[in-house]
Amino acid sequence: MGYLNADKKQELFATYGKSNTDTGSPESQVALFSYRINHLTEQLKKNFGTQRSLLRLVGKRRQLLDYLKKVDIERYRAVVKALELRK
Repeated sequence: MGYLNADKKQELFATYGKSNTDTGSPESQVALFSYRINHLTEQLKKNFGTQRSLLRLVGKRRQLLDYLKKVDIERYRAVVKALELRK
């Protein structure tokens, strides 16, 4: 059983998306990427092989956040606040 099973994904989508099956909204994607980034950050402390994966995920999350900021600033602010991201 991996760190990110179907139940955990549904929980993330239900919390940050519109429903537990909302896999496509920027908010749910950013939440999923943030969860994975946090997990990989912990793994990076033990194994430097995950560094490339971590950097790719951070880039994808940044792109989604930039898109969300351009399209709907209020949704951007809400997801940044909910996920406690720096910006």
